Amino acid sequence: MKKHILVIPGDGIGPEVTTWGKAVLENIAEEYGHEFTFDGALMGHAAIEVTGSPLPDDTLAKAKASDAILFGAIGHIKYDNDPSAKVRPEQGLLKIRKELGLYANLRPIMLFDELLDASSLKPEILKGTDILFFRELTGDVYFGEKKRSEDGNTGSDLMIYHRYEVERIAVKAYEAAMLRSKRLCSVDKANVLETSRLWREVVQEVAKRYPEVETEHMFIDNAAMQLVKNPKKFDVVLTANLFGDILTDEASQIAGSMGMLASASIGDGTGFFEPIHGSAHDIAGQNKANPLASILSVALMLEISFGLTEEAKRITDAIDKTLKAGYRTGDIADAHTDPAKILGTKQMGQKVLQYLKETVLN
Repeated sequence: MKKHILVIPGDGIGPEVTTWGKAVLENIAEEYGHEFTFDGALMGHAAIEVTGSPLPDDTLAKAKASDAILFGAIGHIKYDNDPSAKVRPEQGLLKIRKELGLYANLRPIMLFDELLDASSLKPEILKGTDILFFRELTGDVYFGEKKRSEDGNTGSDLMIYHRYEVERIAVKAYEAAMLRSKRLCSVDKANVLETSRLWREVVQEVAKRYPEVETEHMFIDNAAMQLVKNPKKFDVVLTANLFGDILTDEASQIAGSMGMLASASIGDGTGFFEPIHGSAHDIAGQNKANPLASILSVALMLEISFGLTEEAKRITDAIDKTLKAGYRTGDIADAHTDPAKILGTKQMGQKVLQYLKETVLN
């Protein structure tokens, strides 16, 4: 298989973790005889510093010409402390999603048994959890019209959805549910919001095409509570952009750390794969970041974009073996972790590569 992959390291810890995602791809290509070629590009604060734009034209052109994109992280504290800034790193991420038509964000909550104690939730509540979130990615309040009054005292953001936007992601979520346990929970706020009433109406229509799937509708506030009360209740979760943003970060505690969660942003063309942990500038350049989410994002890339399920399983097996051997980065270590096995970014990446080379599929 020949594929061209664009690596966009981004900001903060992005360059550190994508280094190991790329290294894993190179190892897989060598072992399985694939030909993966790579290119690099700037986005976010790193791009603003060089070009003045959070998404330079050159980066967008490279993105459209690639078979898949491995992304690191976006954001900088400089902008967090300056809400009046007109040019912001996150604008680059929103624009590339729109330009590539990346309307569906998939976030699997994959729970490794070895990390049950790393979560802030009780192990008996967590064990057996396996959730796949479908978050709509190119509509909602993030993309609606934004206004500030002339006196600066009133701000508004338009929450907007079109029928086709809801339908296309609902279809993808139901297709995934058919391959899993045939259970889907659609999360909205239909008792208050008109966009949610449209959302529920469209999901109900799509549900009729998949009579084998058990569909449940749940308000966002209840879903947020149930997610920590009984996460095993959920299998496929379908929700809007804003609600999905919040729920998936909450769900990161199920996996023990945001450093363990991968994501895939897909549409009908080039897929965009990234860890969900953000730029984490407080630890950038200190060899403290967890590279496992970036490596798991690579596994998603191989499975979703390239159909290489065996290679994807090889990667998750290698991570499982690494964790079973007791190795941890600081964010997933607990009181029982051997201090000698708490590793930095580089050392954890090297361990996964070691087990990747040793792993033999059943």
